[in-house]
Amino acid sequence: MGKFTKEDILRKVKEDGIEFIRLQFTDIFGDLKNVAITVSQIEKALDNKIMFDGSSIEGFARIEESDMYLYPDYDTYETFPWRPQRGKVARLICDVYKPDGTPFEGDPRYVLKQALAEAKEMGYVMNVGPECEFFLFQTDENGLPTTTSFERASYFDLGPLDFGENARRDMVLTLEEMGFEIEASHHEVAPAQHEIDFKYGEALKTADNIETFKLVVKTVAHRHGLCATFMPKPKFGVCGSGMHMNMSLSKNGKNIFADANDKLGLSKEAYHFIAGIMEHMREMTAITNPLVNSYKRLVPGYEAPIYIAWSAKNRSPLIRIPSARGEGTRVELRCPDPTANPYLAMAVCLKAGLDGIRRELPVPPSVDTNIFEMTKAEKKERHIHSLPANLREATIAMMESDFMKEAVGDHIFERYTTAKMAEWNDYTKQVTAWEIDKYLYKE
Repeated sequence: MGKFTKEDILRKVKEDGIEFIRLQFTDIFGDLKNVAITVSQIEKALDNKIMFDGSSIEGFARIEESDMYLYPDYDTYETFPWRPQRGKVARLICDVYKPDGTPFEGDPRYVLKQALAEAKEMGYVMNVGPECEFFLFQTDENGLPTTTSFERASYFDLGPLDFGENARRDMVLTLEEMGFEIEASHHEVAPAQHEIDFKYGEALKTADNIETFKLVVKTVAHRHGLCATFMPKPKFGVCGSGMHMNMSLSKNGKNIFADANDKLGLSKEAYHFIAGIMEHMREMTAITNPLVNSYKRLVPGYEAPIYIAWSAKNRSPLIRIPSARGEGTRVELRCPDPTANPYLAMAVCLKAGLDGIRRELPVPPSVDTNIFEMTKAEKKERHIHSLPANLREATIAMMESDFMKEAVGDHIFERYTTAKMAEWNDYTKQVTAWEIDKYLYKE
C-alpha cells in the first residue's frame, strides 16, 4: 500500500496552498521533464487524464503514435520550498502510459519497475545509496555557465577556502525540507567540486530522489549566482565527478549480502552479484557512463576506475566492498557518473546481479593491490579487462548484447544506441581547441 491516497493529495494541495503542480517524468537519457497544471486540474491529473505529445520527447515515440498519458505516483508528492508563498508549487513524479492503458515501454521508470518485479519474484528487495558529485562554477555577466572558479579548496576543506560552502548548506537544508535524510556533505578533491550524500533506500525511491536531488542542486546554485554541473569531466587536469552506487539486496527485511562466517563477511549471493556485474559491465557502460565526456573521467591518475576487478581492500578496482558489515554490507560500483539515467543504471545493475545469482557465477579473485601500478602482462595474467575507452566502444558493446536488449527492452535499446552512436559521430566531426593548439602552427 502507498502512503498517500487520492483524497490525501487533494487535502494536502488545499492545506499547502498549492496553485501549480508539476507532473514530472524522465526521458530515456535521464533528463527531467514536466507538464505544469493549475490546481483546478488536479483531480483530472490524479485520474490519469493528463495527456502530452510523446513525439516531442527524444527517444519516446513517432509522430503517428505520439499520445501519452501521465499516471502520477501519489507517494512522490512534495512541495518546492524555494517557490514563493503565493503561487506555491508541488510536484508529482509520473509513470508514462499509452492510450490503451498499458505502460509505455520507453519509460525508464517502467524499466526499473520491471527489474524490481523480477527481483521480488526471487524474494529480493534492492536498496541503493548514491554518492553524487558536482561542480559549482561562476556564471558570466549574462548569467550563463562558465568553468571558472577562483577557489583552491580540496577534500574536506571549509570556508573561507570553500567558496561554495553557503550554497551547499542551503542545498542540504532544502533537501531536508523535501524529506531527504542527508548523511554527509563536503568539498571534494578538485577545486569547486562538492558531494552531498543522502541515505540509501529502495531502488525506485532512490532513483526518484536522484532526479529531485539534481533539480534542487541546480536551482539552489542558481539562486546563489552559481552554475551547478553534473558533467563528469568539465575541466582538464582535475578529478571528474562520479556517482558511486552502493547496492545491497534484502530478503524478509534482512541484508542477504552479509555472512559473518565468511572471511570477508560476504554471502554467496554477494559474490554471485559481483560476478554478474563484472560479466556484463562492458555492455552496461553506455548506460552508466552515457556521454562522450564520461570517458574523459575514466582515465588513469584521477581516482576513477577503468579496470573490471573487485576488492574489499583498495579503491583502484571497479567494485569496492566498503568496510561496514552486517546490515551495512554493500557492493559499491564506482564507475557510474551523475549524468547516467538513474532508473536505467539501477535496472541494468540489478539485472546483471540477479543473472549472477541465478547462474551462480563464480567471482574472480579479488585484486588487493593497486591495479594502476600493474604491468600489462600482470593484468593479462590475472584476466583484468578494461572498461570501454570511449562512447563508441561502449555503445557497440551494448549493441552486440542480447542481455542489454532484454534488460532495457527493445524500444529503449534501439533508440538509445542509435542516439549514442549519433552523438559519437557528431563529436568526431568537431575541431577542438586542443587540435588547434597542437597542429595549427606546426603543420
